[in-house]
Amino acid sequence: MFYPFITIIMPIRNEVSFIESSLKSVLSQDYPQDRMEILVVDGMSTDGTRHLVENVIKCQYRNNVERQADTHSTSLMLLDNPERIVPTALNIGLKHAKGEIIVRVDGHCEIAPNYVRQCVEFIQRKNADCVGGLQRAKSMGLIGNAIALATSSPFGVGNALFHYSKDSGWVDTVYLGAYKRQVFAKIGLFDEELIRNQDDEFNFRLRQSNGRIWLDHSIRSIYYTRANFSSLCRQYFQYGMFKIRVIQKREAVPSLRHLIPGAFVFSIVLTSLLALITRQTIWIFTVLGPYMLVTISASIWTARKHPNIMPILPLVFFCLHVSYGIGFFAGIWKWRRQFFDLHLIKKVLKIHIPKGGSGMI
Repeated sequence: MFYPFITIIMPIRNEVSFIESSLKSVLSQDYPQDRMEILVVDGMSTDGTRHLVENVIKCQYRNNVERQADTHSTSLMLLDNPERIVPTALNIGLKHAKGEIIVRVDGHCEIAPNYVRQCVEFIQRKNADCVGGLQRAKSMGLIGNAIALATSSPFGVGNALFHYSKDSGWVDTVYLGAYKRQVFAKIGLFDEELIRNQDDEFNFRLRQSNGRIWLDHSIRSIYYTRANFSSLCRQYFQYGMFKIRVIQKREAVPSLRHLIPGAFVFSIVLTSLLALITRQTIWIFTVLGPYMLVTISASIWTARKHPNIMPILPLVFFCLHVSYGIGFFAGIWKWRRQFFDLHLIKKVLKIHIPKGGSGMI
């Protein structure tokens, strides 16, 4: 196997609880150490994250000197991100990157020891522009574990296959992702307006340029989810809101799954208004009734191995769907001038079908 030089970019901010284990997983890769560099791009952390990263860098340097092996070790560098958001961190990393393949790793996750090697292998074998793997959700506490289960189920996240698929194939997007360097020369950098969904927009832009994204179930990572309802609702509200901007910028809808939460929230509002106007409460249950039945069934199935979590799951599912849906309409309002452009609406109504791929899409 040919080992191209790899740049791992880690956008981080205030990850004091996770950064050490995340960095450890990156530094423990079975890929040749002298064929990798790690760029940690910090958004001016205030919780001690930066101090931990600096300590890891010092330990790395000290170990190299003791072993007299500094020419055969992985380069680890800390960069500043004054803008404090993910897309600017990624772009700062890209401007410093020397690698032929760019691998994104978040400070909120851990990657398997063979993660980088397998990403490179499948980029070469499949001639893919981007490769990613399965994201295993993990958290702490009863609510956190319920959130991890809900975000790993089709009912919770739709057909975002990297959350749960047991198959490999061509997909619309992946978690994290390893990219050929030339992809950025071809389609540009990450969109810095998108505080959320910058990876979705980039992957959508890649597919619109006939790029191909491969998901392989043998590539594994652990993602630490939110552990409480307030942070989860805020996260999915932002996902829904910035999805509108992605649709506007790409002038198409990447997948039907992005529209369903908005349609659900709209139907709740509509039936509630009908119930108010007609004074017939039955209208409320025309949507919420079937939804509750399906949600309870999905919760029983999802928590079949964790019965203690089952009572919490319906609320987590509702939080996911409604937060995203409300965020979707907040995005329509926020960018209403662009949204109500008739030319754009005609284009957006066409669901994008990626070219050059087969299988899972």
